[in-house]
Amino acid sequence: MLTVGITGGTGSGKTTISEELKKEFGESDIGFISQDSYYNDNGNLSFNEKNKINFDHPDAVDFELMINHLNLLKNGKTINQPIYSFIHHNRTEKTKLLKPKKIMIIEGLLILNNIKLRDLIDLKVFVDATKNLRFKRRLDRDINQRGRTAEEVVELFNSRLNKMHNLYVEPMKEFCDIVIDNNNSLEITPLTNVIKSHF
Repeated sequence: MLTVGITGGTGSGKTTISEELKKEFGESDIGFISQDSYYNDNGNLSFNEKNKINFDHPDAVDFELMINHLNLLKNGKTINQPIYSFIHHNRTEKTKLLKPKKIMIIEGLLILNNIKLRDLIDLKVFVDATKNLRFKRRLDRDINQRGRTAEEVVELFNSRLNKMHNLYVEPMKEFCDIVIDNNNSLEITPLTNVIKSHF
């Protein structure tokens, strides 16, 4: 199994690249672990308390479960991946069955901040985009997919997201094998060529 970590700022295009890789390699050969599925189980907190959680800080992520699940997959085991609701700020009761694949994509803002998880990733990819472009994409996504208002997104981006990006996301670029510029047109051929070279 080749593990490929895809990281970068919010709205940089991580999910878009993951979808392009799925088209390139086919669902039979590629699987996905999203950091978004592994936020801590906050079922014991009230909605107001959940709303105050900094989801852009490494402490918000259940890295222990992510590492355990990735190790199980590497050893040929099937896992039940959590499903997280961003509307309710909590894991749902449902899980997603994930089987070992030839290529396993691990995608998320903070996946390289945990050394143990980082060491399990064979190929590390950073998706680069300007602050303004990332903001526009985040605004569109949160309004259309996560039920947020424009005012909420602007406040969140200015008060927290950009600061957390500078502290925890941008510095991870130095650990990456490939940096993809996603400011204009997205070109993933160099990435797909590197993945193909492993087989």
